[in-house]
Formats: sequence, structure tokens, C-alpha cells
Amino acid sequence: MPKLRGEAFWRETLRSAHYVVAPMVDQSELAWRLLSRRHGAQLCYTPMLHAQVFLRDANYRRENLYGEACPEDRPLIVQFCANDPEVFVQAALLAQDYCDAIDLNLGCPQMIAKRGHYGAFLQEEWDLLQRMILLANEKLSVPITCKIRVFPDIDKTVKYAQMLEKAGCQLLTVHGRTKEQKGPLAGVASWEHIQAVRKAVNIPVFANGNIQCLSDVEECIRKTGVHGVMSAEGNLHNPALFEGRNPLVWEMAEEYLEIVRKYPCPLSYVRAHLFKLWHHTLQVYQQLREELAKVKTLEGIVDVNRELKLRCQEEIANQKEGEKPKEGLPFFHWICQPYIRPGPKERCRENGDSGTEKSVRGKRALEEEEDVNSELLSKNKQKKKLRNPNKSFDPSLKPKYAKCDQCGNPKGTKCVFNMCRGCCKKRAFKEVADCPGHGLLFKTKYEKSLSWQHSQRGIQAPEISQRGDAEVGETAMLKEAGDS
Repeated sequence: MPKLRGEAFWRETLRSAHYVVAPMVDQSELAWRLLSRRHGAQLCYTPMLHAQVFLRDANYRRENLYGEACPEDRPLIVQFCANDPEVFVQAALLAQDYCDAIDLNLGCPQMIAKRGHYGAFLQEEWDLLQRMILLANEKLSVPITCKIRVFPDIDKTVKYAQMLEKAGCQLLTVHGRTKEQKGPLAGVASWEHIQAVRKAVNIPVFANGNIQCLSDVEECIRKTGVHGVMSAEGNLHNPALFEGRNPLVWEMAEEYLEIVRKYPCPLSYVRAHLFKLWHHTLQVYQQLREELAKVKTLEGIVDVNRELKLRCQEEIANQKEGEKPKEGLPFFHWICQPYIRPGPKERCRENGDSGTEKSVRGKRALEEEEDVNSELLSKNKQKKKLRNPNKSFDPSLKPKYAKCDQCGNPKGTKCVFNMCRGCCKKRAFKEVADCPGHGLLFKTKYEKSLSWQHSQRGIQAPEISQRGDAEVGETAMLKEAGDS
């Protein structure tokens, strides 16, 4: 049977899916997909899988796709990151029997994607992308789809989408942000770009970006004309987003933990999901946040979840009539709701206020109010600052190191050549010299080698002499025998 394409693929195979759970690294695993499907999701993607690792590692395949069969988990699209046509197709061939389509990730903007040369960092290499999609479209028994980010220029984005369609892409997901828009710089996704792509191509289009609740989904479809809408962060904070509900957090957390018991996954995935679900509550109960971070068993996570539930129920019991949510939240912190990512200039102070624990520090805030540059620090630097309030990241205050005479890197303090280790090693090897400061002993080892060789010659010389005497004696005996 020939594989379906374009609109027919979306209608029949994907069952006209409008509500889509995005591919999320270590977050859209089977247990989470099942939870999302129970609460309105019509199509799910696997986490982004690395094609080369998937191809060579049987354990990786089993853990991410070949696990226990689950008929509920369809329709399903498997997403790969790759930069080599042959590797991508070979990995896809191993996955095609377990899914309804293969997606090529052209949207990941993270530094790891830049180092690995995949995701959004392939968006300028149109020849390579054409070859990858053409080959996949030719070899695979399931359709090939793509998830992209936009260019700042709408016309270039449209041409990009048309190129992918021409190469054989059967469905396109457009994230309305550029690859530079990430983290605190994410900003608002451009639905204008998505609308332009939808009008310019003849294949189904999904929109991604700015989705926090069901009304956003409906507005996005109305404004852009797309076939479906994909959610990532909105889904993580409220798995019932596509139902249009804002349930109690512990209801979603308990249901998810029950699914995990049946379909186990790494504990790090479970912990990450609970951090998202309980995000606003954990700003109030910092001690429980620390316990959730340290716990090492599923039962331990269940216990922390139960304690969070009890704390919230106690708050509800003591709640005064007419009391409103604090810190500008649309709902009380124990209700699933969107998390708006702070911008680079915003103070990330998300204080809670409840009976016994008041005015506790938000996880991204710094204690030192007078540090005017703290808002510009990365998340990791802010954590270091919390552990050591006196730590400074001012480059001008860093200790000055003497430079290597050869390359300008810091030199070894005990180097005999006043060089860094790399330059010292080259010079010591060339000159057969020692540098105790760097632990380089070329001269010493050479001298030991010569000494060993001399000792070996001394041992061998008597053996040669004895063998020579024996040969002389043997020759004399043979001669004597011949004479007789």
C-alpha cells in the first residue's frame, strides 16, 4: 500500500489532529505522552533522539522506542536530530515500524545542537537538507516531516518552507521564533511568519509558540489557518491544557506517578516533571523543593508529592473568604497554570507567602540586593552566587596570571621554560629535557633507556663468547671424526 501524503496523511493517519504535544528532550517520554493523551492531546512526538546514537546503540533504541508496546500511544511521530543523510535514513528505518512518521529536527536552538551541528543550526544548509529529506522520502515506508524555526525575514522563511515541501516533507511544524530567541530572550513567537508559511505551502502545517491555554490554541488556529497547534512548556505546566481545564496540581502529579509505575522511565524525567507541575508551589515551600531535588527513589518522590498536597490542603482549609492569589498569578499556586518565562531584565523573584514559610527566595533570585548585575547572570552563575554570596564574576577582579612565553596562555608556576604545559611539552621533547614543574621527564627517561641498553649488552656479551667457544669445539670434533 502506497504511503499517504500531505492532507491525506494528516486526515487519515494522524486522525486530523489539532492538539499536539511537542518533542521535548527527556520530557515527552511514554508516561507523559499517555497522561497528555488522557487529557486532550491527539498527537504526540517522542523526545528528540540522536540518529547516530540510535543507529549504533541497542540499549538507546530499547529505552526510547522499543520498550513495552502500548496501543494507546498512537498516532506517534518519532523525531531525530541528524546532519548526515545516510545516518538519518538508517536510524529512521530502524524506527519506522514503531511510529506513524519520522520528523527531522531543524528547530533545536541550544548550544549542544550548535556543537553537534544539528537542529536550527542546519537552517542555512539547504542543499544538505534537500538530500536528507529526498533520501528519507524515497527509502522510508512512513512520511517524513520537519520542525523548523523561522528566519527574521518572512520571505526567506517562506522559501525555506517551500524548499522542504519540494524535497518531500509531508507536514511542517513552524516554531514562530528564530534560533536566537531562547531562554530569557525567547520573547513572543511570530504568528505572522506561521500564517505566511501556511498560505505558501500545500502540506499540513502545525504552529508552535505562545500557547499557554486552550484559548491560545483556538486563537492561533483562527489567525494562522494552521491544521494543528503544538505545545511544549504549556503542556508541561498543565497536561490538561487541551481539555481547557486547570486541575489541581496533585491530581495530575498522582495520575502521572501511577502511569510511571506501569511504564517506568529514568527518575530524572519524573523529578523534572514534578518540578514543572509544582513550580509555583515550590517557590513557597523551598524545603520541599530541596527534598525533591535530593530524593533518589520513585517512592521518595511520591512522598514529597504527598507532603506538598497536604501543605496545600492545609492552606485551602485556612483560606479566608475572598482571598486572592498572590504574586500576580491567575490562580492559586496549587492549580495547574502557565509559567511566563522572565525576560533578561526582569527580577526573577517568585516569593511565596503561606502560614509557616513566608517571603522565601525564588529559585533564580540572588540574596545580594546591591549586586546590580545579578539580573544578567546565567542560571548556573546565580546558583553559585547563592552558595557563595561573596563570589564575584567581574572579569576585572580575576587574579592575573603570568603568560606563557610562547602562546600567551597562563604559564606553569614551576615551569623551567616559563611556558604553559602544551608548549613546555613540545620544547622538552625537542630538546630531550626535563620539566619537573609539569611532570615531564624526557631527559631522565632517555638516560634510563640508555642505561638499560648498556646493561643488556653486558649480559649478552658472555653468552656470545660461550656460544663461540662451543661452536669451535664442535667444529674440532667433526674434523676429528672426518680424519678417522
